[in-house]
Amino acid sequence: MILYNVTTSLDPEIAEQWLNYMRETHMPDVMTTGFFLKSQLCRMLDEAEGGITYASQYYCVSLEQLQEYQRVAAPALVAEMDKHFGGRYASFRTTLEVVG
Repeated sequence: MILYNVTTSLDPEIAEQWLNYMRETHMPDVMTTGFFLKSQLCRMLDEAEGGITYASQYYCVSLEQLQEYQRVAAPALVAEMDKHFGGRYASFRTTLEVVG
């Protein structure tokens, strides 16, 4: 099992709007691609003062499946996110293997 984690730090002024967008639009759109089995959204509790950081997490069965998602579906989804929030957030992605 592969966990694809996208950690996003937000401009506090857009935090509520971004969270609603993630819950109502972006994460459902990612799941609709069919590449992932489940997803979850977590808020970091130990963030720097004044910062707002979330981790959106998606589970898939193989690294190849994740790579296909990144090739086929991710560019359009990232472009749509940038259309709404470009310049007001920063994200980095990590890929983890679930071992237990």
